[in-house]
Amino acid sequence: MADQKAPPKWRQLTGNSGLNYAAWQLSRRGWHVMPTIRNARGSDLIVTNTDETVFFGVQSKALSKRYAVPLGEFIQNLRSDWWVITINANSDNPICYIMKKDEVRQLASQDKNGGAFWLEPSAYDRDEFREAWHRMGAQPDPLSLTP
Repeated sequence: MADQKAPPKWRQLTGNSGLNYAAWQLSRRGWHVMPTIRNARGSDLIVTNTDETVFFGVQSKALSKRYAVPLGEFIQNLRSDWWVITINANSDNPICYIMKKDEVRQLASQDKNGGAFWLEPSAYDRDEFREAWHRMGAQPDPLSLTP
């Protein structure tokens, strides 16, 4: 999800930047990553290990700055096992926060009038989540594998 205030073209580019950065980070850690159809419900990335014995979905939320992440009106509908929130997605130094679905639900806040849910920056911008790719599990170093 990109910034709501930016023109649609820039929101799409921000979203693409974050999605591709997350896919690159996972791939370089030995995971096989496949983007799903854009704007479809569900995970943005499907991830599997080499043996295809582990599968999980990743929801990518990309922002140009440290903003709140919109989660929609029905927090129980969050689907993806893992969430990657990328801030500064259009910069040379993006920062990713790796969270489990249950952590996103637990740390979310709701509009005062009972409307939409949000993940405030203070909820995701924590040391335990920052660049915590190891939380998704370790894979063999792809550069050390011999054919």
